[in-house]
Amino acid sequence: MLQSQHNQTVRGDLADKAVANKTKKNLSWAQLAEGTGLSEAFVTAALLGQHPLPADIAEKVGKQLDFDADDILNLQTIPVRGSLGGAVPTDPTIYRFYEMIQVYGTTLKALVHEKLGDGIISAINFKLSVEKIDDPDGGHRAVITLNGKYLPTKPY
Repeated sequence: MLQSQHNQTVRGDLADKAVANKTKKNLSWAQLAEGTGLSEAFVTAALLGQHPLPADIAEKVGKQLDFDADDILNLQTIPVRGSLGGAVPTDPTIYRFYEMIQVYGTTLKALVHEKLGDGIISAINFKLSVEKIDDPDGGHRAVITLNGKYLPTKPY
């Protein structure tokens, strides 16, 4: 039976353990996701406490991370989502995403509504990918794709 968490403590502690064991074993997120049939982004988010994993995948990934049976069971629970508190993020990478939304949030909203109508972009029926490409001016660029299902507002 699928179980649900009532606070972020258990999955937060498990995320800490996942990162610690991933580091000790020198594993990448891609290596952990390999062979699961799920995306690197989804498995990463699950291990960071944002999604439940199906039992077989929790078992596979949990074994790679030397998790015990309770940890593997907790990977399958529905978490209390949202890893950031209400304050402005202080981590520089996360802050840049916050900054992007501060600068482009109203633009994204206007364009989504103009092209799709009144509604939202789902973060549940959602796909995320991060790609590294060469910058013609030197260095690299990050291509981040946020692919969420559009859900129209329905009058009632």
